[in-house]
Amino acid sequence: PELIIFKDRSSSNHWYVWHKDFTNQEYIFLNHNYAKSDYGSQLWATQTETTGGGIDLGASGASIMYLFASLDGISKVGSYTGNGSSQTIDCGFSAGARFVLIKRTDNTDDWHVYDSERGIVAGKDPRLKLKTTDAEDTGSDDIDPVSSGFSVTSDASVNTNNDEYIFLAIE
Repeated sequence: PELIIFKDRSSSNHWYVWHKDFTNQEYIFLNHNYAKSDYGSQLWATQTETTGGGIDLGASGASIMYLFASLDGISKVGSYTGNGSSQTIDCGFSAGARFVLIKRTDNTDDWHVYDSERGIVAGKDPRLKLKTTDAEDTGSDDIDPVSSGFSVTSDASVNTNNDEYIFLAIE
């Protein structure tokens, strides 16, 4: 897997996320807006196994794990560095992204969710923020459609100059 989302269902622990561009000691929380963290010791056994040394990733058996990988024409797990102006994120798609999940990793910011049901258009794009219970935000123009994936605009939420972002896109 290139993206792992993990939750121990038997406790009130966080949702842990590992991304292919993280080390086996790094993680980020799905249920918070925190920056990427370094556990300080091995958290994920390897970048392809899901048992860890620092956090009990499922020893009780009461856990859930979502695994994602890039598959040509279907999905793309990736990262990019913001440039402060519009840039195209080429996912290798032919009909554009229908679902996009973006998270800034080098500092605090929300997880942003965009999908074609709400509208990924050249203009203001409705988005959800995973950490909040707020209604969808309809006042920002964060991403635009392109056939190969999506384009991030100059909006500070998803494309601040020199900031680091991870994403999952599905065609």
